[in-house]
Amino acid sequence: MAVTIKDVARAANVSVASVSRALNGHPSVTDDTRKLVLEAARSLRYVPHSGARSLSTKRTDTIGVVLPDLYGEFFSELIRGIDLAARRRGLHLLVSSSHGDAGEAAYALRAMSGRVDGLIVMSPHIDASFLAENLPGVLPIVLLNTDVTAEHYSSLAVDNYGGAAAMVQHLVEMGHRRIMMIAGPENNYEAAERLRGYRETLARLVPTFDPHDVAVLRGDFTEESGYRAGHQLQALKRLPDAVFAANDMMAIGCLFALGEAGLQVPRDIALVGFDDIPTARFISPPLTTVRVRITEMGSRALECLAFQIENPEGTRNSTQVLQTELVVRRSCGSPRVAGRSAV
Repeated sequence: MAVTIKDVARAANVSVASVSRALNGHPSVTDDTRKLVLEAARSLRYVPHSGARSLSTKRTDTIGVVLPDLYGEFFSELIRGIDLAARRRGLHLLVSSSHGDAGEAAYALRAMSGRVDGLIVMSPHIDASFLAENLPGVLPIVLLNTDVTAEHYSSLAVDNYGGAAAMVQHLVEMGHRRIMMIAGPENNYEAAERLRGYRETLARLVPTFDPHDVAVLRGDFTEESGYRAGHQLQALKRLPDAVFAANDMMAIGCLFALGEAGLQVPRDIALVGFDDIPTARFISPPLTTVRVRITEMGSRALECLAFQIENPEGTRNSTQVLQTELVVRRSCGSPRVAGRSAV
């Protein structure tokens, strides 16, 4: 049979209330009593019942995380950041994936309600009404990379537009003019912002730019879609100077397809990505990309959520924009025009 708090109280010769206070670090317990209780609990191998503790504290010490997918380095780095911050606070994680489906996202949110103290949510399907329909209004929530601007939610978002604009400017400064993009999935906020940054910056810096001259290929943020796009661009009558993939996973898939066709990066075509996942620096050639501090984003989301949970009355919802950084490696080649000034 499982050891109970009554068994610990009997072994320490104190009351059940004293055991509870000692185990929860209550200041009213003397050092001698606390030592007796901890020794008794250790000798009996007593493990506090989390459900009973939740009833008394109104906390589960568990954070829910709902992501569109759990596959790939981006999501593993994001979860790592959340987990590092949670571990520092003694919190546990309950992680679920919506698999890119609105129905599954709704199911995941409802399933976690009542089991967690708060939620970190990233999903291309959510808006304010979606959240209101599937979650109690009092549950603390932090949203990641979404265009939801409701005053009831705090959010963290990457500067996707600025990162894409900086990459296009860099490619133009390198001498590239015909720059193709492998965009992310439609109806995805991050993909839309990166595509907007690409189009508007290219149109501004290259007056002769014709958006119909260089096609935008569609991917879904996976290596497979980047691989397919790599084969599609080989069928063009004229190769672009450079390819800007909306994330590193698609850039890596495209690189493999180009290599199969006998094309060398960057000699025949420049290739760049977005995110700076760990693998980006280890492929050949190392990938020029836009760095998103993915682990830091996860940690900041957890800290923001923990503050809301601990300060339910004094919390003001906020929107944080995480700045990106251009990381130049060998995949974009050398400047084609020596001494070219910034455009």
